[in-house]
Amino acid sequence: MPSNLRILLTNDDGIDAQGLAVLEHVARQLSDDVWVVAPAANQSGAGHRFTLGHELSAEQRGEKTFAITGTPADCAVVGCTHFAADRMVDVVLSGVNHGQNLGDIIHCSGTAAGAREGALQGAIGIALSQAVDYENEAPIDFAVAEAHALDTIRAILDYARPGDVYFNVNFPFGKPDEVSGTRVVPHERFSRSLFKHYPSRNEGKFYVTIPDTPGPNSQSADFHALTYERAITVTPLSLRQYDLEAIAGFEQHLNGE
Repeated sequence: MPSNLRILLTNDDGIDAQGLAVLEHVARQLSDDVWVVAPAANQSGAGHRFTLGHELSAEQRGEKTFAITGTPADCAVVGCTHFAADRMVDVVLSGVNHGQNLGDIIHCSGTAAGAREGALQGAIGIALSQAVDYENEAPIDFAVAEAHALDTIRAILDYARPGDVYFNVNFPFGKPDEVSGTRVVPHERFSRSLFKHYPSRNEGKFYVTIPDTPGPNSQSADFHALTYERAITVTPLSLRQYDLEAIAGFEQHLNGE
C-alpha cells in the first residue's frame, strides 16, 4: 500500500453525520492527504443519481472539506475532478453509513454509489456501513466500525488495484469483541424486492419502505454472515454489469442454434 495515498471521503448521510467523522478519523491514520466532499443534506437512497441540469453549490467547511448541494455521486465527481484534481485520487471511501447496506439494497444505496463512482473515476472504491438493530429499535453505535475499519480498509488496499472492482463492507451490530471475523461473500439476491408500498397513519399518504426482509436467505451471502454470524462482510462488486451467460445464450437464440 503506497504511503502517500490521496483519499477522498464521501457519504450519503450528509456532511455532519457521525459516521463520516468516524471514517475521517480512520482515513487520517492511513494518509495525511485526506479530502472530504459530502452532501450538505441527507441523501440516503439516492443511488447513483446525478444532479443533472441544475446548478450545484459548495460550502467550504474546513481545510480540504466541502459540503455539496448534491448526491454522493455528484460529490465523488466534484472531489475527483475539481477539488482534488491536481493529482489522481487513489482511494474513495464512502460512509460509514448509518445502517447496513446488504443484498439488493446496493442498487439504491448512495453509500455504494459514492464508492462505485470513485472506481469509475479510476480510484479504489470502498463503501462502508455500520449495521443497526432495526427490529429492536436499538440506537446506532459505531464502535465496531471504529475498532475494525482501519484493518479492513488496509487489507482491501493491500489486495486491490484500480479497475473494474469496488468493495462493499458491512460491520455487524454489537460490540467490537463480539465480531466473529471477516467473511468475503457475495451479496444476497433476495427472492423479491425489499421495497413495498406502506400505508401512513395520515389519510391519503403512504411510504415506499422496507417493511420486512424476504427469505429464505443464503448462508453463504452477506445478509446471513452479518446478521447471524456477527461477521464483517466484504463483497467485491463489478462495474461490468453484463451477464456473459445471457449474452452467449441470447446470441445462440438469435442465430437459431
